[in-house]
Amino acid sequence: MNSSISALVLIPTYNEAASISEVIGRVLQQEIAGYELEILVIDDGSPDGTGQIVEKFGSPKVHLLQLSKKNGLGRAYLAGFSWGLDRPYEVFIEMDGDGSHLPEQLSRLLWPIALGADLTIGARWIPDGKVDNWSILRQLLSRAGNKYARFALGYSLHDATSGYRAFTRKCLNSIDLSNVDSNGYCFQIDLAWRAWQRKLKVVEVPITFVERLSGVSKMSRRIVVEAIWQITKWGFWRISRPNTIRR
Repeated sequence: MNSSISALVLIPTYNEAASISEVIGRVLQQEIAGYELEILVIDDGSPDGTGQIVEKFGSPKVHLLQLSKKNGLGRAYLAGFSWGLDRPYEVFIEMDGDGSHLPEQLSRLLWPIALGADLTIGARWIPDGKVDNWSILRQLLSRAGNKYARFALGYSLHDATSGYRAFTRKCLNSIDLSNVDSNGYCFQIDLAWRAWQRKLKVVEVPITFVERLSGVSKMSRRIVVEAIWQITKWGFWRISRPNTIRR
């Protein structure tokens, strides 16, 4: 009888043809006691053939959800969560498709889940967390953004913007994905805050974030400004409705 926990690694992609094969290969190499890993690539209609590369991978553990157009990170993850929740997976892992998140550190996310965590966040801004190939300015901006979100939303998380994380099925069902309308940079903050408000067990573990060596970053000044504005609105909402859980 197989008692392993079934875990789905969700990888949203847009023009990741240069890196996706390596990322998938490295995930499939991971052997984590007590877990059975599969992969779902959610491709946002990449014109560079990312989806076709995944289709040709030829492994029953690799699945492709092909979207018709670029809808953004949040929409891609929500589509992936919906796909996975319709199937008997118990854990859902977010991971970038550009190599920024090290598959070799998957066990750091999964062991807290096995010990009772509902959400594990791979954090850069805690002891032993690291970033490679980031300028001092970018590090300061990320730290400041997380500090501002922590102040505005009233949680104690240090890296709620991190996109390397693992959710239990219970966590995703509890945070009411049907009402999530955030996208882009603040999507990760939104889900972490919802879990925190519902008093689910959220654990941060140190990871090493490696800046992409190929392709083009999706981050832009507009996305950052929109995220700050959204967090500010959420902060005022929290102050005006103390002890109320956001739906």
